[in-house]
Amino acid sequence: MNWIEAIGYLGTALTIAASAMSTMIPLRIISLCASCAVATYGFLIGSMPVVLTECIQIPFNAYRLWEMVRLVRDTEAAAAGNLSLEWLTPFGSKRRFGTGQTVFRKGDPADELYYVESGVFLIPEVGVEIRRGGIVGELGLLSPGNTRTASLICLQAGRALRISYSEVKQLYYQNPEFGFYFLKLTSERLFNSVKGGDRVAAGDAL
Repeated sequence: MNWIEAIGYLGTALTIAASAMSTMIPLRIISLCASCAVATYGFLIGSMPVVLTECIQIPFNAYRLWEMVRLVRDTEAAAAGNLSLEWLTPFGSKRRFGTGQTVFRKGDPADELYYVESGVFLIPEVGVEIRRGGIVGELGLLSPGNTRTASLICLQAGRALRISYSEVKQLYYQNPEFGFYFLKLTSERLFNSVKGGDRVAAGDAL
């Protein structure tokens, strides 16, 4: 076996190793290394289809790696600082609500959280208004039964970012470090609500 074949075998070994990984950041790193090794091997043996395939994969893996590293960094910063969930915006879908529209009612299944971007929303059971930058619903992911404990009504037409629990769970499974900081963040928001009797924070338990 010569050194060119050794590079090819290295690329194969790294590709197999990446396929066996369950967490996203190590998987992307090993995938990038595998693509570099296989592309080099393809270039040395004069196989341009192999080189082209790997060169297409490298930017995708690099972007996904950067996205996940940024997510963990932003989640950690939020858990240590202002407890904001604004960093979840790339993973949600925007929805517009008209004045008087009911977003959800007490007793409804809880399967998403909302990040308010504009307008004013009301939790009628406790008389709490949620404005721009407010979060409603993230603690429903952790509550028994996953049902709403109060309603949410749009007082002034606006827009909110809808982020499904399934998306949050997917991010958690892909990167346990994200899950740790998200759990820490939601726990701190809950404890702050209980300790301070903050009525606005109480809306986060919906």
